[in-house]
Amino acid sequence: MTKYNFLRKIVKFLTKVYIRPTYEGLENIPKSGPFIIAGNHIHLVDPAPIMSITNRQIHFLSKASLFKYPQALIFKNMGLIPVNRDGKDTEAYESAIEYLKNGEIVGIYPEGTRERGRGLLPFKMGAVRMAQETNTVIIPFGARGKYKPFRKGITFRFGKPFKVSKDLEKSNDELREIIRGLIKE
Repeated sequence: MTKYNFLRKIVKFLTKVYIRPTYEGLENIPKSGPFIIAGNHIHLVDPAPIMSITNRQIHFLSKASLFKYPQALIFKNMGLIPVNRDGKDTEAYESAIEYLKNGEIVGIYPEGTRERGRGLLPFKMGAVRMAQETNTVIIPFGARGKYKPFRKGITFRFGKPFKVSKDLEKSNDELREIIRGLIKE
């Protein structure tokens, strides 16, 4: 058993017991092949319920400042990709592209940060740019509700696979509207 699988089992158990998320649209999650999973970011623990939906490894892009000892040991074994948010981080981008080219899953929050009660923020171009470069679909999701320890309160709704067009700006706007719809429905 890989370190990721061991840690994912712990995360899945803690998610089921502590967070108790509701999932809708799980049939839209591909069983194989590369894809990008992209949605709104409302809480620090958002990746945990997303990791729990599949037995496959998801490589989330995460802010580099989280990669400090001791949690860095866990994050590196989880396959997270550290991102320096002070500018364009080509190393993180290229790492994500490599995972996609190798048939894996990349998780990204196109807002680039948590919403912190401000609602859906403008999207950065990374998700659509990666999807276009690798000819990969994006599985959009919307998280809504509140995390309530040991009670249901948060719902994750997954949309149909989204194919990026040649017009990245338009595709980015479309992705944002799809995710907005998944949050509101």
